Amino acid sequence: MSGYDDTDAFEGALSLSQRAMMGARGPAPYLEGLNPAQRAAVETLDGPVLMLAGAGTGKTKALTCRIAHLIHTGRARPNEILAVTFTNKAAREMKERVGHLLGTGPEGMPWMGTFHSVCVKLLRRHAEMVGLRANFTILDTDDQIRLLKQLILAANMDEKRWPARMLAGIIDGWKNRALTPERVKGRDTAEFNNRGSELYAAYQDRLRTLNAVDFGDLLLHMITIFQAAPDLLAQYQRWFKYILVDEYQDTNVAQYLWLRLLAQGHRNICCVGDDDQSIYGWRGAEVGNILRFEKDFPGAHVVRLEQNYRSTEHILGAASGLISANQGRLGKTLWTEAKGGEKVRLIGHWDGEEEARWIGEEIEALQRGTRGLAPVDLDGQAILVRASHQMRAFEDRFLTIGLPYRVIGGPRFYERLEIRDAMAYCRLAVSPDDDLAFERVVNTPKRGLGDKAQARIQAVARDNGISLFDAARLLLQQGEITGKAAGQLRGFVENIARWHAAVQSAGPVPVVSLGEEDDAVIEADPDAVPVRAANDQSHIRLVEQILEESGYTQMWMNDKTPEAPGRLDNLKELVKALEQFENLQGFLEHVSLIMDNDRTGDEPKVTIMTLHAAKGLEFPVVFLPGWEDGLFPSQRAMDESGQKAIEEERRLAYVGITRAEELCTISFAGNRRVYGQWQSQLPSRFIDELPVRHVEVLTPPGLYGGGFGAAGGFGGGRGHSSIDERATRADVYNSPGWKRMESRGVTSQPQRRGAIAPVADGPEFEPGERVFHKKFGYGEVTGADGDKIVVAFDKGGEKRLLASFVVPADQAGDVPF
Repeated sequence: MSGYDDTDAFEGALSLSQRAMMGARGPAPYLEGLNPAQRAAVETLDGPVLMLAGAGTGKTKALTCRIAHLIHTGRARPNEILAVTFTNKAAREMKERVGHLLGTGPEGMPWMGTFHSVCVKLLRRHAEMVGLRANFTILDTDDQIRLLKQLILAANMDEKRWPARMLAGIIDGWKNRALTPERVKGRDTAEFNNRGSELYAAYQDRLRTLNAVDFGDLLLHMITIFQAAPDLLAQYQRWFKYILVDEYQDTNVAQYLWLRLLAQGHRNICCVGDDDQSIYGWRGAEVGNILRFEKDFPGAHVVRLEQNYRSTEHILGAASGLISANQGRLGKTLWTEAKGGEKVRLIGHWDGEEEARWIGEEIEALQRGTRGLAPVDLDGQAILVRASHQMRAFEDRFLTIGLPYRVIGGPRFYERLEIRDAMAYCRLAVSPDDDLAFERVVNTPKRGLGDKAQARIQAVARDNGISLFDAARLLLQQGEITGKAAGQLRGFVENIARWHAAVQSAGPVPVVSLGEEDDAVIEADPDAVPVRAANDQSHIRLVEQILEESGYTQMWMNDKTPEAPGRLDNLKELVKALEQFENLQGFLEHVSLIMDNDRTGDEPKVTIMTLHAAKGLEFPVVFLPGWEDGLFPSQRAMDESGQKAIEEERRLAYVGITRAEELCTISFAGNRRVYGQWQSQLPSRFIDELPVRHVEVLTPPGLYGGGFGAAGGFGGGRGHSSIDERATRADVYNSPGWKRMESRGVTSQPQRRGAIAPVADGPEFEPGERVFHKKFGYGEVTGADGDKIVVAFDKGGEKRLLASFVVPADQAGDVPF
């Protein structure tokens, strides 16, 4: 068996500064700045310790002081301490802080790092125990996918139907649960057409032949080694006298088992985490790991860090009240010595675009200091969204008003792969000679055009001074491209020509059905076929047609990777963005301006990011838009995991609120275009759970039947049924918050999601009258024929409707939802 046979060899030589540091027994100045709970966490050195650290309570300070204290008091030498976290950035920060506290450099802590970086060191020492050599390579994702594709083809499976990325996700999930191929049992054996475990075993055999591992193997192999070699495990248990774990609530099963194996010796393990901030269940994190810590380590000392140094009293009160609705938690209450501050603001908007406009104006007002608060520069303001497709409305709005912004944690909306592909198709429809666009999508989705065929198209275009589009047509005419690829390329070229002709024609486009209002018109008069003006909606239908006929939407529908649903959502959001433009050319110009807006200067910028990416960050001002049931909490998450998902979504809401230091604003929209259809939205159930005394309601009159009053209560309107009945019709959970809304006087009537029903029979209208429609807003009657009218809406163009679908403009506030 390989490895080190004595402690001295494992520890290596210590520098004079390290020996002097370990011998120090003088006063510890780092203890002076700790509050009582932090100090207890630092000085409780023996046995298992759970540092239950709330948001903004100084857990990193307590963790690094504990490491320094272990060394300063001589309890352990630097290389007898195992300290693990999740990111290289966090590991570097930990080393630097410990070095600063002890007056040394960040070096000298060889076993401080991420789970993967520590395990790769261990695995290189003992690689032969799992059939590898010490110089093994670590595959990146692309190499992993390439290898799995080979195995799928060798198994005579259709890779299009059973994609390699899907199998990679399944195998990664098994490795996160510490399952080797022979341990895959039960329902897992049905994965990937009942052949997942078979392909997993073949994949592991192939990796050993290549002397390679993937990232999941680093932990899995070490667990296998420790379980197979108790004597080797005992050595490491002696050498690692103290174990410290950061962000313990984010550990998966494999990480949990690895830590438990190492801690079974002396049980000196200190785990730092917050069960209320466990938000990564979708990537394997198990909140149960931290919830059962006291059961796993009997006699554990639990220290609660509850004094918050980040946020105001009202922000903490709102967050604590919200998270208290979760059943699966250990329980703690954040508090601060700083009293008062601004209440959490809650505001509803008519639709998502209005929400973006209001937030943009509010950001500028806060920047100027015209809200009665000290000015807050753009770097101190952030918009945190539940889903990345929400970013589009804000990016478009900020470009319009010239507000600098940055997107953190991923590309900006129009820089995402699926959006750039879709935009390339749109550019070809406007200009078939756009060679860059042609080159990008000629084989996306796959059309059987290999590198040789594409190189031939390039050569013909270059030799004849023509575009790639014309070169492809020429090669097809001359028969130089044959077989299946010729048919696919011919269809692609013909589609481009047809889309381009549609762009050029600019005529009215008849539409069989535009939505339920139009269905009602047709039902009343079959000859009344609604028409969209060419500069109103035809370009939207064209883009939908392009994405469908090109096979691009279907490509992502067939994709089984976790990213595919989000990409489809982004494509739907792209189509939605077209509504604001008269034609496709205008939209493409707008996007070009957005892409050119990425200035690299040091000017302050508003931050836009997802709630998941915001964990660990803080901002003076935070906006939390889109708090609507189905969007947040996510309907997809609830459908997949039920109550467990609701609790994780609530923890995500808690994380969002606690990112704010001084001002937090939650907003929602009464209407939102979802999957191409306008839907009435209901406020998130999480809004119902916010403590009233910590919330200031800003919703303007007219929303939800009179809206929220200036005094912070819901305003009175007309009602026809109880809250219970409305909640049932709205097809949402009947939460206790509805009772509170009723007591505040909410009496408006939401319809079932996706349905737009007419109000009571309306009067006859005369040309010139101003009217209001729930979907299209305000407009003027331009023609009337009995119960049918033609209305020129301010923002929606001209529509032909039944008169019962609109009300006089001065009655707009009475329109029920």
